[in-house]
Amino acid sequence: MKRAIVLLSGGLDSSTTAAQAIAEGYDVIALSFRYGQRHERELQAAEAIAQHLGITEHYTIDVNLAQWGGSSLTDFSQTLPEEGPQADVIPSTYVPGRNTVFIAIALSLAEAKAAEAIFLGINAVDYSGYPDCRPEYLSAYQTLANLASKVGVEGKAPQLIAPLIHDSKVDIVRRAVKLGIPLEKTWSCYAGGETPCGLCDSCQIRDRALREAGIKM
Repeated sequence: MKRAIVLLSGGLDSSTTAAQAIAEGYDVIALSFRYGQRHERELQAAEAIAQHLGITEHYTIDVNLAQWGGSSLTDFSQTLPEEGPQADVIPSTYVPGRNTVFIAIALSLAEAKAAEAIFLGINAVDYSGYPDCRPEYLSAYQTLANLASKVGVEGKAPQLIAPLIHDSKVDIVRRAVKLGIPLEKTWSCYAGGETPCGLCDSCQIRDRALREAGIKM
Protein backbone atom coordinates (compact mmCIF):
# COMPACT_ATOMS: atom_id res chain seq x y z
CA MET A 1 0.00 0.00 0.00
CA LYS A 2 1.22 3.50 -0.74
CA ARG A 3 2.11 5.50 2.35
CA ALA A 4 1.64 9.17 3.29
CA ILE A 5 2.57 11.49 6.12
CA VAL A 6 -0.28 13.78 7.20
CA LEU A 7 0.32 16.90 9.26
CA LEU A 8 -2.48 16.55 11.80
CA SER A 9 -3.15 19.49 14.11
CA GLY A 10 -6.59 18.33 15.19
CA GLY A 11 -8.34 21.18 13.39
CA LEU A 12 -11.05 20.92 10.78
CA ASP A 13 -8.72 21.27 7.79
CA SER A 14 -6.02 18.81 8.85
CA SER A 15 -8.58 16.25 10.02
CA THR A 16 -10.39 16.44 6.68
CA THR A 17 -7.05 16.14 4.89
CA ALA A 18 -6.18 12.98 6.84
CA ALA A 19 -9.53 11.44 5.92
CA GLN A 20 -9.00 12.44 2.28
CA ALA A 21 -5.60 10.74 2.20
CA ILE A 22 -7.13 7.54 3.57
CA ALA A 23 -9.97 7.77 1.03
CA GLU A 24 -7.34 7.96 -1.71
CA GLY A 25 -5.85 4.68 -0.56
CA TYR A 26 -2.88 5.83 1.51
CA ASP A 27 -1.62 4.17 4.65
CA VAL A 28 -1.37 7.28 6.83
CA ILE A 29 1.22 8.21 9.42
CA ALA A 30 0.10 11.25 11.43
CA LEU A 31 2.50 13.97 12.52
CA SER A 32 1.56 16.60 15.12
CA PHE A 33 3.57 19.35 16.80
CA ARG A 34 3.75 20.82 20.27
CA TYR A 35 5.32 24.13 19.35
CA GLY A 36 4.43 26.29 22.32
CA GLN A 37 0.98 27.14 20.98
CA ARG A 38 -1.46 28.58 23.47
CA HIS A 39 -4.12 26.25 22.05
CA GLU A 40 -2.28 23.04 22.90
CA ARG A 41 -5.77 21.62 23.44
CA GLU A 42 -5.69 20.89 19.69
CA LEU A 43 -3.31 17.99 20.33
CA GLN A 44 -6.05 16.16 22.21
CA ALA A 45 -8.22 16.61 19.15
CA ALA A 46 -5.43 15.30 16.90
CA GLU A 47 -5.20 12.15 18.99
CA ALA A 48 -8.99 11.70 18.93
CA ILE A 49 -9.14 12.13 15.15
CA ALA A 50 -6.23 9.72 14.62
CA GLN A 51 -8.05 7.11 16.70
CA HIS A 52 -11.32 7.73 14.85
CA LEU A 53 -9.62 7.26 11.49
CA GLY A 54 -7.76 4.16 12.62
CA ILE A 55 -4.32 5.76 12.29
CA THR A 56 -2.05 3.65 14.47
CA GLU A 57 1.26 5.45 13.86
CA HIS A 58 1.11 9.00 15.23
CA TYR A 59 4.12 11.12 16.17
CA THR A 60 3.91 14.28 18.28
CA ILE A 61 7.11 16.32 18.06
CA ASP A 62 8.26 19.10 20.40
CA VAL A 63 9.56 22.15 18.53
CA ASN A 64 9.32 25.14 20.84
CA LEU A 65 8.76 28.08 18.50
CA ALA A 66 7.45 30.03 21.50
CA GLN A 67 11.01 30.57 22.71
CA TRP A 68 11.33 33.59 20.44
CA GLY A 69 7.66 34.51 20.09
CA GLY A 70 6.66 36.65 17.14
CA SER A 71 3.04 35.47 17.12
CA SER A 72 -0.05 35.89 19.25
CA LEU A 73 -0.36 32.08 19.15
CA THR A 74 2.92 31.63 21.01
CA ASP A 75 3.21 34.90 22.97
CA PHE A 76 0.61 35.24 25.73
CA SER A 77 1.39 38.95 26.10
CA GLN A 78 -0.24 39.56 22.71
CA THR A 79 -3.97 39.75 22.16
CA LEU A 80 -5.61 37.38 19.72
CA PRO A 81 -7.32 39.16 16.80
CA GLU A 82 -11.10 39.14 16.88
CA GLU A 83 -11.92 41.39 13.94
CA GLY A 84 -11.97 38.55 11.43
CA PRO A 85 -9.75 38.20 8.35
CA GLN A 86 -8.71 41.54 6.84
CA ALA A 87 -7.86 41.91 3.16
CA ASP A 88 -4.10 42.18 2.49
CA VAL A 89 -3.29 41.95 6.21
CA ILE A 90 -1.30 39.05 7.65
CA PRO A 91 -2.73 38.58 11.16
CA SER A 92 -0.74 38.35 14.38
CA THR A 93 -1.59 34.64 14.56
CA TYR A 94 0.94 33.96 11.81
CA VAL A 95 3.79 31.97 13.39
CA PRO A 96 7.14 32.81 11.76
CA GLY A 97 8.44 29.85 9.78
CA ARG A 98 5.96 27.38 11.23
CA ASN A 99 4.99 25.52 8.07
CA THR A 100 8.55 25.66 6.76
CA VAL A 101 9.76 23.92 9.93
CA PHE A 102 6.89 21.45 10.02
CA ILE A 103 7.24 20.39 6.40
CA ALA A 104 10.99 19.94 6.81
CA ILE A 105 10.37 17.48 9.65
CA ALA A 106 7.63 15.80 7.65
CA LEU A 107 10.07 15.34 4.77
CA SER A 108 12.56 13.69 7.11
CA LEU A 109 9.87 11.34 8.42
CA ALA A 110 8.59 10.62 4.92
CA GLU A 111 12.04 9.70 3.66
CA ALA A 112 12.75 7.50 6.67
CA LYS A 113 9.39 5.73 6.32
CA ALA A 114 9.47 5.47 2.51
CA ALA A 115 6.31 7.56 2.22
CA GLU A 116 5.30 8.69 -1.24
CA ALA A 117 3.41 11.80 -0.17
CA ILE A 118 2.97 14.44 2.50
CA PHE A 119 -0.58 15.70 2.92
CA LEU A 120 -1.06 19.24 4.22
CA GLY A 121 -4.27 20.92 5.34
CA ILE A 122 -3.23 24.37 4.14
CA ASN A 123 -5.86 26.56 2.52
CA ALA A 124 -5.44 29.74 0.49
CA VAL A 125 -9.07 30.77 -0.01
CA ASP A 126 -11.31 31.31 2.99
CA TYR A 127 -8.60 31.75 5.61
CA SER A 128 -6.28 34.29 7.19
CA GLY A 129 -3.81 35.14 4.44
CA TYR A 130 -0.77 33.32 5.81
CA PRO A 131 2.12 33.44 3.30
CA ASP A 132 2.97 29.78 3.91
CA CYS A 133 -0.47 28.59 2.83
CA ARG A 134 -0.20 29.70 -0.81
CA PRO A 135 0.15 27.46 -3.89
CA GLU A 136 3.38 29.20 -4.90
CA TYR A 137 4.86 28.45 -1.47
CA LEU A 138 3.97 24.79 -1.85
CA SER A 139 5.44 24.67 -5.35
CA ALA A 140 8.71 26.22 -4.17
CA TYR A 141 8.93 23.77 -1.28
CA GLN A 142 8.40 20.87 -3.65
CA THR A 143 11.43 22.06 -5.61
CA LEU A 144 13.42 22.10 -2.38
CA ALA A 145 12.23 18.60 -1.48
CA ASN A 146 13.32 17.33 -4.88
CA LEU A 147 16.80 18.79 -4.41
CA ALA A 148 17.36 18.16 -0.71
CA SER A 149 16.47 14.49 -0.29
CA LYS A 150 18.26 11.28 -1.22
CA VAL A 151 15.08 9.91 -2.72
CA GLY A 152 14.66 13.11 -4.71
CA VAL A 153 18.14 12.84 -6.19
CA GLU A 154 17.85 9.12 -6.90
CA GLY A 155 14.27 9.03 -8.10
CA LYS A 156 11.26 10.89 -6.78
CA ALA A 157 10.86 12.91 -3.59
CA PRO A 158 7.67 12.70 -1.52
CA GLN A 159 4.98 14.78 -3.18
CA LEU A 160 3.50 17.67 -1.20
CA ILE A 161 -0.27 17.41 -1.56
CA ALA A 162 -2.73 20.02 -0.30
CA PRO A 163 -6.19 18.78 -1.31
CA LEU A 164 -8.02 21.70 0.33
CA ILE A 165 -5.84 24.53 -0.89
CA HIS A 166 -8.45 25.94 -3.28
CA ASP A 167 -11.55 25.05 -1.20
CA SER A 168 -13.65 27.56 0.68
CA LYS A 169 -14.17 26.84 4.36
CA VAL A 170 -17.77 25.81 3.76
CA ASP A 171 -16.56 23.41 1.07
CA ILE A 172 -14.16 21.93 3.62
CA VAL A 173 -16.99 21.47 6.11
CA ARG A 174 -19.05 19.65 3.49
CA ARG A 175 -16.08 17.48 2.52
CA ALA A 176 -15.46 16.65 6.18
CA VAL A 177 -19.06 15.53 6.63
CA LYS A 178 -18.90 13.43 3.46
CA LEU A 179 -15.70 11.76 4.70
CA GLY A 180 -17.25 11.00 8.08
CA ILE A 181 -15.20 13.37 10.24
CA PRO A 182 -16.82 13.92 13.66
CA LEU A 183 -16.75 17.71 13.63
CA GLU A 184 -17.30 17.87 17.38
CA LYS A 185 -13.94 16.15 17.93
CA THR A 186 -11.98 18.70 15.90
CA TRP A 187 -10.53 21.84 17.47
CA SER A 188 -10.09 25.23 15.80
CA CYS A 189 -10.08 27.79 18.63
CA TYR A 190 -6.88 29.77 19.19
CA ALA A 191 -7.70 30.91 22.73
CA GLY A 192 -6.43 27.86 24.58
CA GLY A 193 -9.38 27.11 26.85
CA GLU A 194 -11.34 23.91 27.28
CA THR A 195 -14.27 25.24 25.24
CA PRO A 196 -14.08 27.33 22.05
CA CYS A 197 -14.07 31.06 22.70
CA GLY A 198 -16.26 31.87 19.69
CA LEU A 199 -14.44 35.20 19.29
CA CYS A 200 -11.04 34.56 17.72
CA ASP A 201 -10.62 34.67 13.96
CA SER A 202 -10.43 30.89 13.71
CA CYS A 203 -13.67 30.39 15.64
CA GLN A 204 -15.41 33.01 13.51
CA ILE A 205 -14.31 31.41 10.24
CA ARG A 206 -15.33 27.94 11.41
CA ASP A 207 -18.68 29.02 12.87
CA ARG A 208 -19.62 30.95 9.72
CA ALA A 209 -18.79 27.95 7.54
CA LEU A 210 -20.87 25.63 9.72
CA ARG A 211 -23.83 28.00 9.45
CA GLU A 212 -23.49 28.28 5.68
CA ALA A 213 -23.29 24.49 5.42
CA GLY A 214 -26.46 24.18 7.51
CA ILE A 215 -24.76 22.29 10.33
CA LYS A 216 -25.61 22.91 13.98
CA MET A 217 -23.03 22.09 16.66
